[in-house]
Amino acid sequence: MLQDKVALITGASQGLGKALALAYAKEGASLVVNSRSEQSIRPVAEEVEGLGTEVHAVAADVSKGEDAQSLVDEAVGRFGGIDVLVNNAGVLGPRVAIEDYPEDEWRRVIDANLTGPYLVSKAAIPHMREGGSIINVVSGVSVDGRAEWGAYSVSKFGMEGLSQILAAELKDRGIRSNAVDPGGMRTGMRAAAYPEEDPQTRITPEENTAVFLYLASDESKGITAQRFKAQEFNKG
Repeated sequence: MLQDKVALITGASQGLGKALALAYAKEGASLVVNSRSEQSIRPVAEEVEGLGTEVHAVAADVSKGEDAQSLVDEAVGRFGGIDVLVNNAGVLGPRVAIEDYPEDEWRRVIDANLTGPYLVSKAAIPHMREGGSIINVVSGVSVDGRAEWGAYSVSKFGMEGLSQILAAELKDRGIRSNAVDPGGMRTGMRAAAYPEEDPQTRITPEENTAVFLYLASDESKGITAQRFKAQEFNKG
C-alpha cells in the first residue's frame, strides 16, 4: 500500500505515533520518526528496522524552528523528499479552568500542539512530492469547547484551521491536507485526562490506524480539506 513512500511522523515514541510508524512500515513505507529525545525514539526505530524497512530517527523539539527545520533537512537528506507528513506530536497540559491556567503551561501546550505542526509543515512543504499527504491529528475537543480543557482544546481548534488552510493553499500542487480525530484510545495521555476511566474500555492505537493508512496511500488522492473520525472509519 505504501511502497516507495517516505513518511515523517512526529511524536512517534509512543501511543498513536508509534503505532502509525509500525503500521506504515508493515505497508512498505520508509520512515522518519521523531520525538524530543534520542533515548525515547531509538527503540521505535529499532522495532521498525526489524520489519525490514528503512528508518531514520531524529530527536528534535518541533516547537522550535531550528529543530523543525533540522528534522525536515535530515529527512530530505536521507530519502530525497517526503510523501506523507503526520503532525502527531502533542501534550495535554493541565486540566484546570482558564482563570487558573498558568501562563507558562499555556505557552508550552500551544507551542507543542500548534506551533510545532506549523513549523514542520512550513519546512516540509517545499520537499513534498506531488500526490503528497499531510495528516493532522485533532480531537473531540477541537470542535466542541469543554470546561477545563484549556490550551489543549484551543490548540486543536487551531489545528483544524491549519489543516483547512493547508488544503486550500496546496490543492493546486497536488498535495492534500486532512484532519483526523482518533477518538479515545488506550494511551498515557488518555489516562492522564481521564484517570477514573478503565483503560480496557478503549481501543489500542494499534487498532486505530486504518484511516491513517488510507490517507497516506494513493487511494485517497484528491481527498483534501476533510475531517475524519478514525473509529467511525474503522467500522465503515
